[in-house]
Amino acid sequence: MAKLERCLVGGTFDRFHNGHKELLITALDVAELVEVWITNDIMSAAKSPILQSFEDRREAILAWADERITTHELEDSMGPAPHRKDCDSIICTPETLNSCQKINEIRLTNGLLPLEIIEAPHTLDDEGGIISSTRIRAGLIDCEGKSWIEKSQREQTFFFHSGLDAELKKPNGELFEGPEDSPEVAMSAAMENIAPGSIVAVGDVSVATLLDIGVIPDIALIDGMTKRTELLDKVDSSKFDVLIDAISPPGQITPSLIDAIDAALHNDQTTCIEVDGEEDLAPIIIHLLAPLGTNVVYGQPGKGVVLRITNLETKERCRSLLSQFEVRN
Repeated sequence: MAKLERCLVGGTFDRFHNGHKELLITALDVAELVEVWITNDIMSAAKSPILQSFEDRREAILAWADERITTHELEDSMGPAPHRKDCDSIICTPETLNSCQKINEIRLTNGLLPLEIIEAPHTLDDEGGIISSTRIRAGLIDCEGKSWIEKSQREQTFFFHSGLDAELKKPNGELFEGPEDSPEVAMSAAMENIAPGSIVAVGDVSVATLLDIGVIPDIALIDGMTKRTELLDKVDSSKFDVLIDAISPPGQITPSLIDAIDAALHNDQTTCIEVDGEEDLAPIIIHLLAPLGTNVVYGQPGKGVVLRITNLETKERCRSLLSQFEVRN
């Protein structure tokens, strides 16, 4: 069967993933040349505030593609498809089939032959869900469709070992310095640099400081301790809509803590997780489960406040760290 000549592909192509690759492979299988039309920054901004820039999305495709693929900037929902005479096909997913059919209707009114519509099936992840940029931005899967925490891992207890001590003591994010006796100085600076996502505060001092400056974090994790000394002045957890208890002894990440963080991240109300034990290792799980763009803040003793915004790099680092813990069921 002879190949088609030129196939058009349109989309956002945020966080270039295996589903995108399969879509383009399908196009390459049926056509000699493939034009990828990528939504520009103006169109993308209306979709999500944390989408990658047009140039980053284009570069990701070009780094993977061969010479049969070219990339172009898409400035409107239809692109060139309604009036191009030198194209004979267009590829879509089930969600975009109607748009392709509308394009063909316009082509007919323009006196052009309709494009052959190639419908590509969805690419599924390990658990049967669709690999999509939306689910990647939601923090559910990586670009290959793998969960950041597997179901089996949620039932395991992870034990810290001394070989990770130096790595975990490094500030995992941007450090905002300030006097220890005035934590609001560093915290206020951190709040001036947050992303559009939720705020998760880890540690009693961090949570109390945010409350003192009039900010109720979306999620707070407290254990009633600071520098492993019990606090006399406890955090006022009544400021939060929902309270969740979790058990996680020092040096451990337990299923109880993982479940509590997961529940808080899927709760639209402000949530305080009261940990019986220690919450120091919680940022690892928060980053693994949180949507991209989540702001995680915690105190760095004697130095200030660390702000780390969840992104794919952060998730990869936390996955690597968790893999180095000792595991017990």
